[in-house]
Amino acid sequence: MKKYLAIAGLIAVTVIWGGGFVASDMALESLRPFQIMAIRFLLATLLMGAASIRELKGIDFKEIRAGVLMGCALFVGFAFQIVGLQYTTPSKNAFLTALNVVMVPFIAFVILRKKISIKSIAGAVMAILGVGLLSLEKDLSLGVGDALTLVCAVGFAFQIFFTSEFVKKYRVVVLNFIQMLTAVVLSVVSLFLFGETKFQVTSKGWLSVLYLGVISTALCYLLQTASQKYVDETKAAIILSMESVFGTMFSILILHEQVTLRMVCGCIIILAAVLVSNLADAQAEPETEG
Repeated sequence: MKKYLAIAGLIAVTVIWGGGFVASDMALESLRPFQIMAIRFLLATLLMGAASIRELKGIDFKEIRAGVLMGCALFVGFAFQIVGLQYTTPSKNAFLTALNVVMVPFIAFVILRKKISIKSIAGAVMAILGVGLLSLEKDLSLGVGDALTLVCAVGFAFQIFFTSEFVKKYRVVVLNFIQMLTAVVLSVVSLFLFGETKFQVTSKGWLSVLYLGVISTALCYLLQTASQKYVDETKAAIILSMESVFGTMFSILILHEQVTLRMVCGCIIILAAVLVSNLADAQAEPETEG
């Protein structure tokens, strides 16, 4: 039962992150990339600090180290995604970011020698095909921005991998607080390095970044971390690829993007990938229990 609640939790995360695409688009009208990152992670840090204030009294070095690793991976993911977006198209950026789905099982194999099942690989490949149909246009060439976005995918892949490993050993709220604190420190440093210290934010910008900080970051990463305690990293990555499905849906509903047959096919394939990876696991459960 806990496992299915965890899957539902991860799906809820993808719905909220899907709305985050629209919020980010609105925020970028009056805020620079690292300004958005600094504000969203600051809000998340304050909220997670308040939620974990009692737990922080018993914090130890291992928890801090784990949270810092998660925070560094999270920052790399967001930072290279934003920088890469300045040199490539949003569609390529979204597709290349989603490559973390196929990176996660191989990271687990290299570091932990964890076996990769055929069905997990099939689900990951299907997810990538679906995101490709949703995101890629006719121009499939790769440039500097695409290379930067690939680094972003590696960052998110390690964040998912680290989360799956550390939630089994350490407290969720403490891990998230350290993760967000690390990300905000790195974001503020980058804000100064890139000269984005002048703020001229509109009311729409504040509302958008408030959604990104409170809902899309603090709530979602707490929910993701708690859910990954019961879902392995490969399946979590495949489920989280549904972010592109909900991002497309919100773009259609709110930004009035046109619906195409490719979009519909892409969404169907991603949903099928999630079903393949999780139904295969459900069939295997009775054998392990007996």
